[in-house]
Amino acid sequence: GSKTMQLSFRRRKHTQSRSTRAELQFPVSRVDRLLRQGAYGQRLSSSTPIFLAGILEYLTANILELASKEAHSSRKIRITPEHVQRAVENNQHLSHLFENETYRQSDQMPQPSKK
Repeated sequence: GSKTMQLSFRRRKHTQSRSTRAELQFPVSRVDRLLRQGAYGQRLSSSTPIFLAGILEYLTANILELASKEAHSSRKIRITPEHVQRAVENNQHLSHLFENETYRQSDQMPQPSKK
């Protein structure tokens, strides 16, 4: 009775997220949900969100690494949006990837609320 129930209880594995299984930090489930909200959502392979999350994580890590070097060369401890922008602009591949994006910091940065 109770001994068989205890054994079956121990054998049950905890479910792992798709991000954990793919060894990614980026949320695969959220990428999947956002992709499926588009018009092409029903045409996606089950591995597409995993692949895209991996690409996003890789690009983000590279941009943050370059921005970190920019911050260090400016003798700053924290990475600012300016460091990220300079890192992208100074990298040939990244600047080509984002060349059609118009980035104006004043439009992107939240303004402090006046009290």
